[in-house]
Amino acid sequence: MSVTEITSAEEFRKVVLESQTPVVVDFNADWCGPCQMLRPKIEKLAEGGAKIASVNIDELDDLAEEYEVASIPCLVKFAGGKEIDRKVGLLPEKKVAKFVEDTMVGSDEAEVEEA
Repeated sequence: MSVTEITSAEEFRKVVLESQTPVVVDFNADWCGPCQMLRPKIEKLAEGGAKIASVNIDELDDLAEEYEVASIPCLVKFAGGKEIDRKVGLLPEKKVAKFVEDTMVGSDEAEVEEA
């Protein structure tokens, strides 16, 4: 499995909001150095089976605005079509892995209202 590149609001709805399983969305930009440093970490997790999508905020600025992404990189967990958590900034690989693993393991217990 690899990181799913989201190219439209319709694709975001299908891949993220309508997903039957939790999804981590990486909001990023090509010009963002920390985003480029984070990318190999999330690709490794996706190869391990985590469901991860990528949104380029320059190409889909409406989505970035809708989800109030003010700083990047920004990882947002979605479960049941709702945001349940987020992390902003470049995180160490272990913290990224824990954030993603917590989503995959504890998603059915996640409080949707925490966001």
